[in-house]
Parts: sequence; C-alpha cells; structure tokens
Amino acid sequence: MSSERVPVVLIVDDEEDIRMVLQARLETAGYQVQTAINGMEALDHIRSSPPDLVILDVMLPGIDGFGVCAMIKRDQRYSRIPVILLTARSQPQDRATGAALGADAHLLKPFRADELLAEVRRLLNGHGAANERVPATETAA
Repeated sequence: MSSERVPVVLIVDDEEDIRMVLQARLETAGYQVQTAINGMEALDHIRSSPPDLVILDVMLPGIDGFGVCAMIKRDQRYSRIPVILLTARSQPQDRATGAALGADAHLLKPFRADELLAEVRRLLNGHGAANERVPATETAA
C-alpha cells in the first residue's frame, strides 16, 4: 500500500443532496472529502486543515461563494488552493466575477460527474496540489 497522501477536497454547498452526490463521486474516485454548509464553515475548515482543492457553490447563506473565493485567493497561505465554482449562476458576469476573484474553474449546475472529476484532476495535477500531495489513482467514476 502506498504511503502517499490522498488529496483532500472541500465541498461547500448548502444543499445536502448536492454535497452527498459530490462526496460519493469524489470518494469513489479516490479523494478524501470534507464538507461545509456555508462560507464561514468553509473558511474555518480551510484555516484549520487546508484542503488541496475547494468546490464552492456561489449562492450560500452568509458569506457567498464569491466572498469565500476572494478570501482564499487574497490570503498567501491559501491562494494556491484551486477553487472550482459550481453554481446555477450562468450569466457571463458571474463567470467574469469568479475569474476576477481568482476562481480556477466555473462549472454549472446541473453538472456532469465526468466533467467535474476531469476538472478536479486537471487542477490538482496542474497546481501540484496545495500541499505537494499526489492525487490518488481513480478506481471508478
């Protein structure tokens, strides 16, 4: 068995069904998953145990996903963590706002699991993972 660390993905969404589906897909693909239901909880997770990647809903209670993304990307300790905005907001301005705040990808709900997993793999490989962790080999999608 390998001693390499499994990449950790933080899912931030206030909808339990979406968190559960994402968690199941990512765990099946070999990732470790943490979840948060709002922006403040997400920031607490990031500060206490920085993940390798964040999947972030935009429409959250309290601090919205744009605010969380901005805070992650402005803080030197966490700015290298890739952020995927996963949202129903599909207007060009929403994409532009996410890009301006430093989001690494913008995927629309409803999402395709294969597309999301491909984006996760691309970002983890492209960034070398936030803490130099090596992505696990996907066993099933």
